[in-house]
Amino acid sequence: MDQFNDILKKYWGYSNFRPLQDDIIRSVFQGKDTLGLMPTGGGKSLTFQVPAMRMEGICIVVSPLIALMKDQVHHLKEKEIKAELLYSGLTRDEIDIILSKCLFGNVKFLYISPERIGSAIFRKKVVQMKVCIIAVDESHCISQWGYDFRPSYLRILELRELLPKVPVLALTATATKDVVDDIQDKLGFSEKNVFRKSFERRNLVYLVREIEDKRRYLLKILIRQKGSSVVYVRSRKKCKELTEFLKTNGIKAEYYHAGLQNEVKDFRQERWRKGVVQVMVATNAFGMGIDKPDVRTVIHMDLPDSLEAYFQEAGRAGRDGKKAYAVLLYANPDRVQLLKRARIAFPEKEFIYRIYQALGNFLQVAEGAGKNAIFDFDLGLFCHNFKFNVLQAFNALKILERAGYLEFTDDMEHESRIHFVVQRDDLYKFQIANKDFDAFIKLLLRSFTGLFTDFVPINIDLLAKRSKVKPELIRDYLKELSRYRIIRYIPRKKTPFIIYSQERLPQKILKLEKEVYQDRKSNLENKIQSVIDYAETKTICRSKFLLEYFGQGYAPACGVCDICKEAEAEGMRKKEFEDIYKEICVLLGQQKLTINDLVNQSSHEEEKVLEVIRFLKDNEEVETLEGNRIKWISLK
Repeated sequence: MDQFNDILKKYWGYSNFRPLQDDIIRSVFQGKDTLGLMPTGGGKSLTFQVPAMRMEGICIVVSPLIALMKDQVHHLKEKEIKAELLYSGLTRDEIDIILSKCLFGNVKFLYISPERIGSAIFRKKVVQMKVCIIAVDESHCISQWGYDFRPSYLRILELRELLPKVPVLALTATATKDVVDDIQDKLGFSEKNVFRKSFERRNLVYLVREIEDKRRYLLKILIRQKGSSVVYVRSRKKCKELTEFLKTNGIKAEYYHAGLQNEVKDFRQERWRKGVVQVMVATNAFGMGIDKPDVRTVIHMDLPDSLEAYFQEAGRAGRDGKKAYAVLLYANPDRVQLLKRARIAFPEKEFIYRIYQALGNFLQVAEGAGKNAIFDFDLGLFCHNFKFNVLQAFNALKILERAGYLEFTDDMEHESRIHFVVQRDDLYKFQIANKDFDAFIKLLLRSFTGLFTDFVPINIDLLAKRSKVKPELIRDYLKELSRYRIIRYIPRKKTPFIIYSQERLPQKILKLEKEVYQDRKSNLENKIQSVIDYAETKTICRSKFLLEYFGQGYAPACGVCDICKEAEAEGMRKKEFEDIYKEICVLLGQQKLTINDLVNQSSHEEEKVLEVIRFLKDNEEVETLEGNRIKWISLK
């Protein structure tokens, strides 16, 4: 067993690496810029965590997903590996403490959101650190042609300039050939160096069902498929309505979207993960970092915006290697709705310029001011004040972000945090002089650790429960201690942020370059057309279609999707096949017949009836019971 296997076994408990992990680890350990393409659930994080544990210095991990970064930092700390997290919304004091620990506290991993790279305090401190790897998660975000481009990712090249001798490991689960080339170019790779794992998922059956009554069809799927499922929908409203429909029909379901409180999200996710709840109905906010191997079915009720998004979401099924299903339900109106989204995603340029002007007025930022300033931002209030359509305004802000004028975060929930700013001796003197606070301070010290060295997240509801008072009283005590300058208290809040990437400019000199607006609009239209083509094809294997979209030439047919099974049935004349199929459906009805019964009662030739029965069994539309009897279990 070599050094990397030793680390893998010691900290993660695995005896062997998955295919490709070892190759990527050895490449980055040798100091080579490396791009790893691995499907969702392929163990990407280990490819930088393991070599970093063997190398001297700190590994900087850039990721756009704050929830996922928090989760990874938590898991590393559980393994007694020192890790920290830096993202927008932290106070300057918190940032200073974290960076000081990275310089002097033997921190091994620093997770950072990309917009933090541009801050003066980070740039000043990072050049003093001994950095061994720059890991870029979700690296497709740096490509203008990626489905989730984020301009802040372009700042990673600035980090490379500050740390010119440090190798970069870029990771992504979904990238076309153009995006693969663009990632390496944008990250300044010294030479092309790509490790690919085939995106083929042999245990995953892709199905598209053209169906009008999607709810009833969904119900049939979930009644038949008893394992864990995820159902993706477009809107928060649809999440709740569909969940109520499933509950009414006896399915244990919960819903999940970005607008829920963190505690509610965590509670529902845990119930689903443990199998207490069978189905999670969710928007695309659900899934990143979800480590549940036994998901048997992922169902999309609406067409996704891109095949990249679909492939990643569908790929959350069957990570345990057992048979699983990715089902897309499609109806004629879906095409019209998706094409409409392309128009909404790119409002007219004049409207975008008006949004920029109104934003400066709303945040009270003068022209020539605001560079790198961070503002809490209420999109609903902004749109109400200026009479804007919310969705159009949201998309306009995202285009301004791509143009490099500002950063617009999505909703982020920050827990309440405290930090004792006095030394223990001074705190003891304060407790003696202020008896009313003594019991509360002791409660804080008993409940949480690290309060003198760090800003520590605290659970106000837990403190209220332990002290048998209302949460409002706990908040009052924290505010009072803050006024006495005993602690720094940062109340919990949930809000998006606007960060000005450059000073506010006069509206008349704003410009949306061709690559920011027109090229990306055309790119989105092409991606949407690919989704429609996938849903409507009658001749190309579903798996083959997806694999070739991602650049895997001459991909094999899977043999199990709806297209392959229909082609298999073409061995006899299609009309004759359909006639026998319908006849068997009628004969079975609610009863269970033997194969001989079916052959004898059919009006068709025995050999052809047997061929259709074989097709139905292979496609899991019927099952064989004791006594060679057949039971109908089709989704149809």
